[in-house]
Amino acid sequence: MKMDVLLGLQWGDEGKGKVVDYLAPDYEIVARFQGGPNAGHTLEFDGIKHVLHQIPSGIFRQNIHNIIGNGVVLDPVVLRKEIEALKKFNIDFKKNLAISKKATIILPTHKLLDAAYEKSKGDKKIGSTLKGIGPTYQDKIGRMALRVGDMLSPDFKEKYTELVQRHQSILDYYQFSLKNLPALEADFFEAVEFFKSLQLVETEFEVNAALKSGKRVLAEGAQGALLDIDFGSYPFVTSSSTMTAGACTGLGVPPTSIGEVFGIFKAYCTRVGSGPFPTELFDADGEKMRREGNEFGSTTGRARRCGWLDLPALKYSIMINGVTQLFMMKADVLNGFEEIKVCTGYELPDGTHTDRLILTGSDQDAKPVYHRLKGWNCSLQEVTTYADFPEALRNYVDYLEGELEVPITMVSVGPDRKKTILK
Repeated sequence: MKMDVLLGLQWGDEGKGKVVDYLAPDYEIVARFQGGPNAGHTLEFDGIKHVLHQIPSGIFRQNIHNIIGNGVVLDPVVLRKEIEALKKFNIDFKKNLAISKKATIILPTHKLLDAAYEKSKGDKKIGSTLKGIGPTYQDKIGRMALRVGDMLSPDFKEKYTELVQRHQSILDYYQFSLKNLPALEADFFEAVEFFKSLQLVETEFEVNAALKSGKRVLAEGAQGALLDIDFGSYPFVTSSSTMTAGACTGLGVPPTSIGEVFGIFKAYCTRVGSGPFPTELFDADGEKMRREGNEFGSTTGRARRCGWLDLPALKYSIMINGVTQLFMMKADVLNGFEEIKVCTGYELPDGTHTDRLILTGSDQDAKPVYHRLKGWNCSLQEVTTYADFPEALRNYVDYLEGELEVPITMVSVGPDRKKTILK
């Protein structure tokens, strides 16, 4: 059996949580392979909205086993609060959630370092969520980090103290206050004790054994392809591999075990934080997208930047991830537009054109070249099948499929899980 992978193809916030929740009944395991509590996966069903930060999005399905893989950086405090908030749903976390002993732990001082680094950048700040994720991945690569398995060690406190002392010397250099540290540490060590009651295992054995026995596994990514540490809009990126390849290293699965690669994209584009965004709108259209799409971060509450769909960016993400199927999200946000634009390339400052994504050099001066399509300009509230789509929406889907050369097999027309239309 092959492991399917689900990825966001833009700058995150594409709607991965909803799709995982929708697809979950077809799988026996849902596994997160990278990222940290900066991910806010929003699910909506039965009139209730849920936001998951670290727990895989299959958790609301009783027969799904959920795995947090080694590629994730975990905040014990956030995870504890998340589990407590879901107690009303009678979820058996000791049975339905497994956490890799190799996952890296976010310490309280990682959050302080995150804030110190961001403050030091001034106007050149990245737009970090200040959750301590970047500094945690730094320690992981620097071979200094603490992992979930270390919590079970009798000398965990000594290891913790040694690493915190390193962090304190850096914070002293930045003249960053440590007055909040005692309170943060109290919450942290309470959460560590709670963690020990959970299922902490070598998840790579679980995933590979499941595939070998014929079970269906879905790997769930966080953030988006254009925030990848290598291939994203560097340095305005996240600190992990958000690509298909990241599912292999983040779960311990060989490339030969990858099956379908589901790529999720919005019918337009959004971005949170700093960094290049060629199709960003600063006019009434951009504000309309933000309002209609409720484009505010589920983790941070920050307003998202909005713009038209960028085909060079989408083609790039499809290429480097080997996407086999596309899911288009939030088509309903464009309901009120008489005309819809799609970026097909860029005009460069020297007057030449390119249809390749440009994320460095003169990207800030590149002007998007648009193809215009007629909007459907009507509500999709009563739509239940693809045949119900207005002609202009079907034309939009057909146009994108022709350009992207990958089938769009699902279109979302609302936040509820029932508002998911298969093509």
